[in-house]
Amino acid sequence: MENWVSRLFELPALTKWGHGQSVEDANLGLGWIYYGLARLIRPTTAVVIGSYRGFAPLVLGKALTDNRNGGQVIFIDPSMIDDFWKDPGNVSAHFARFGVTNVKHFLMTTQQFAQTADYRSLSQLGLVFVDGYHSEEQARFDYETFQHLLSPDGVVLLHDTANCEVSRVYGHDRAYQRRVKVFVDQLQQDATLQVFDLPFDQGVTLVRKRSAGPE
Repeated sequence: MENWVSRLFELPALTKWGHGQSVEDANLGLGWIYYGLARLIRPTTAVVIGSYRGFAPLVLGKALTDNRNGGQVIFIDPSMIDDFWKDPGNVSAHFARFGVTNVKHFLMTTQQFAQTADYRSLSQLGLVFVDGYHSEEQARFDYETFQHLLSPDGVVLLHDTANCEVSRVYGHDRAYQRRVKVFVDQLQQDATLQVFDLPFDQGVTLVRKRSAGPE
């Protein structure tokens, strides 16, 4: 674990983007939560929607590798910020440098992925990490596309839920307000769900279905 974390912090882009990482003490920040949940739930399949340089799929891929049960990460990102995810060979090499070879990337939006045979083959998802386009509408679409495929112990994580800030990640001419928090506030009103906020750095919210049974 220590060697892998040290290698991760050699790439500056993996130490930013709101997960509370710290280079000085090789601290993954919220990444420890992602890793720990994946080790605890032990999913055979996890889904990650969106990632600038792959922090979440990398951490989850490493956790599923360490579980030694053949787990795979489905990573969906259309590479709208830049061309980083557009070359399949470069994508594989990027994850392999950290010993992670179980990430399968789909260069498409969630809307496009939902029309594929790969989507129709999914079931019993242990983890879904939502970190794509941060409008309220897209967060809802990402969540609703996968929440019904969760295993009984499955968890959805929504990133960037601490506040509603203006984002210029797609360029100053395409600035928009991140409104994932607004969608999460709506989920808080659903009595069938457990919703727990971790408001550190840009924040992440954990959502799971309440267990069925007697009150």
